[in-house]
Amino acid sequence: MKSLVVWYDGGCPLCRREIAVMRRLDRCGAINFVDVAGPVASDCPIDRGTLLARFHAREGNHMLSGGAAFAAMWRAIPLLRPLGLAAQNPAMLWLLEKLYSAFLCARPALQRLARRLDPE
Repeated sequence: MKSLVVWYDGGCPLCRREIAVMRRLDRCGAINFVDVAGPVASDCPIDRGTLLARFHAREGNHMLSGGAAFAAMWRAIPLLRPLGLAAQNPAMLWLLEKLYSAFLCARPALQRLARRLDPE
């Protein structure tokens, strides 16, 4: 069983692109990527709306969101592991969360742009 589960919005062109890169980098298959654009499995600990609002991951028995979820994903990928380990520092995690919060504010405009540039 994979120790890290990452939930992502498959309806978001930005999310799809990022997860495609992460899948390629996850050569060991350490991460279970779950698209929440469709039906969410009954064993998911949080509701679909919450999953779509922020990036979430479950590392072992710990639910993480935002910057902490990204850091967990990076730790599971050997090439990105140094970034994930650095984000365990409280100051770095604080900064990562601030950057993620700023991204969330810009996300709707970035999604519109991405859809215009690369329609499915």
